[in-house]
Amino acid sequence: MNYRTHIVSSLSEIGREAWDALVAAQERPNPFLSFAFLDALHASGSACAESGWQPQFIVLYEGEGDAATLAAALPMYVKMHSYGEYVFDWAWAEAYERNGLDYYPKLLSAIPFTPVTGPRLMAVDARTRAALLEVLVATQQASPVSSTHILYPPEEQAQLLADAGYMLRSGVQFHWLNQGYRDFDAFLATLEQKKRKNIRAERRKVREAGVTMRRVRGVDATDADWRLFNRCYRHTYAAHRSTPYLNLDFFQRIGRDMPANILLVIAERDGAPIAAALVIHSDQVLYGRYWGELEHVPCLHFEAAYYQPLEFCIEQGIAVFEGGAQGEHKMARGFLPTRTWSAHWLAHPAFADAIERFLERENGGIDDYIDELTDRSPFRP
Repeated sequence: MNYRTHIVSSLSEIGREAWDALVAAQERPNPFLSFAFLDALHASGSACAESGWQPQFIVLYEGEGDAATLAAALPMYVKMHSYGEYVFDWAWAEAYERNGLDYYPKLLSAIPFTPVTGPRLMAVDARTRAALLEVLVATQQASPVSSTHILYPPEEQAQLLADAGYMLRSGVQFHWLNQGYRDFDAFLATLEQKKRKNIRAERRKVREAGVTMRRVRGVDATDADWRLFNRCYRHTYAAHRSTPYLNLDFFQRIGRDMPANILLVIAERDGAPIAAALVIHSDQVLYGRYWGELEHVPCLHFEAAYYQPLEFCIEQGIAVFEGGAQGEHKMARGFLPTRTWSAHWLAHPAFADAIERFLERENGGIDDYIDELTDRSPFRP
């Protein structure tokens, strides 16, 4: 079939209804692919050309004129740096620089600042997905870029990319699985005795410090709640001498446009808020996202960012809690290792060969690492 191909720099060129309809047609979509989330990133200035994230979405339309429908799309950016990606290629960029070559700009398909697996080659059917992949390959070959990187695709899409000549890279995240627990104590009962004891001790420390927890659904969150969260978020970045990726405008936008997917956890002491966590969820999956504190309390991070969301998952029947990037410490709290994928194409043949050899060694190490972690399960035999 013939498709009309467009490269768009703004989601407004596609429209909310058409974009969200395509997302909903995918297998295992997530809230981060929604028009509301992506538009909030772009409109707030968090991910835009000025911040080194130039949107360059590839879209395919089927039909002509007013009857044309969105058949496929790939969220893609021209990147001028490697910040906010969570699949690290800084060493590759440094190798290019040492050899007098430019690594940037590069092409990146990902959700900015969001290490969550989800569809990247979005299409209405397999034939259209194949056409989208052909357009991607043609685009990267015709563009003055060093490379293309597709981050956190599902495994089946990673294999499609491998068949098209991309090199695959593995990573590890830690996810919690809801086994139909009656309550938090029922979950604790499945853990080894030492792990169970440590979690209870961590939660007790927070209570004994006089801290109370409040969960706020997105539909009930006020502007004051969002301003508080933003203060906590920025304060924690400043404490680590880092610059936050996101801003108040972004948080207010997702609070307004996707409230059903949001839960805020607010910690208070003596009637004053001292910390907050933000998680995003669908009916089936909860995603740990952002955290910040104005005052340090031992173990409060675990309570706000892990134990309160775990209780929420159990109460709401949410099947999976994806804990975000990295964090082997999550295993002691009932999270298990899960493989993630990324796919990479490099234009320079010699660098492509060198990185392919590197990835062969690295992927073998990831296999061994997952085997080792699996042998250290926190659950009772």
